Amino acid sequence: MSRFCSPSIKNVTPYTPGEQIDDLHLIKLNTNENPFSPSPLVLDALKDEMTNGSLHLYPDPESQALKKCIADYYEIVPEQVFLGNGSDEVLAHTFLSFFKQNSPLLFPDITYSFYTSYCSLYGIDYKKVPLQNYKINIGDYKQTNGGIIFPNPNAPTGSILTVSEIEKLLSINTESIFVVDEAYVDFGGESSVRLIDKYPNLLVIQTLSKSRSLAGMRVGFAMGNSKLINTLNSVKNSFNSYPIDRLSSVAAIAAFQDKDYFNENRQLIINNREWLKKSLLELNFEVLPSEANFLFVSHPKFNNGLQLTMKLREKNILVRHFNAFPIERFLRISIGTQQQCTYLVESLKEIMFYRHKNPAIAE
Repeated sequence: MSRFCSPSIKNVTPYTPGEQIDDLHLIKLNTNENPFSPSPLVLDALKDEMTNGSLHLYPDPESQALKKCIADYYEIVPEQVFLGNGSDEVLAHTFLSFFKQNSPLLFPDITYSFYTSYCSLYGIDYKKVPLQNYKINIGDYKQTNGGIIFPNPNAPTGSILTVSEIEKLLSINTESIFVVDEAYVDFGGESSVRLIDKYPNLLVIQTLSKSRSLAGMRVGFAMGNSKLINTLNSVKNSFNSYPIDRLSSVAAIAAFQDKDYFNENRQLIINNREWLKKSLLELNFEVLPSEANFLFVSHPKFNNGLQLTMKLREKNILVRHFNAFPIERFLRISIGTQQQCTYLVESLKEIMFYRHKNPAIAE
């Protein structure tokens, strides 16, 4: 790090994203992207916006049309919606706005690793709460805190809490903000957004990157009490008044409008997930329960998942490995198309057979 940097960032630990590649021969199951194209309505809306002569103008800084679209979809009001350049930016503004308190922020010890990066960047005190059998136990969060945040479903484990479980904690955690990060909620969960009118300290964050196939457009949003949203807007307008560009806005609106495509798309992913889970169990994998668009798996023949990661890469398949205790033996596998999932299973069969015939290979 440069000797000219500010003292406050000398110990910042940046987030490491999943590998992005240009090689179209590789099957990319490492970053939880949707394997299917966006809705045809999205593509049509983008074509219209690119040719209507408006791209030389700044977008609406408040993205009012998109806010109204989201509010109508979730049966809330636009004043309860905040928009950002992907949910990561929404999370960044959330951490800066609410979590620098006298008591530590609470989040799971196995979760989205960007959370620790934000705490490092903003000087936020935090405490990791251990998972119980790879699941969040609500009772463990009944302690003094300066805020609570976790994904639901959790990442990278895939486990989910019901809305009633979340409400139990909300009912007693009334003096700090409670953030539910719902990046993967559309693949088997129920959103907590219906609780925001009842609990003014609840903020629900979502993204269009996963279930709506818009990872390349960078659109995220938060829903909560209007006072929370006003705070986020103050931070946003002190940082970047135009986080949502014209193309992203029209693409997002079209994605919400095409409900049939959305439901068909996510059901395909759910079906592929269950098929892949069954196939991996037949290969003696441990597969954690998942309501997301990924599976978190390990195999007894591999004490460290990196070994299997590299074997799969030799077969042109990318998966995600987190080289950190206590999950170093696991792989996170994004759910692809049926063809991609089938190729993955066949490749794993070849790898397992090869290892069985070659016991000298180091474990």
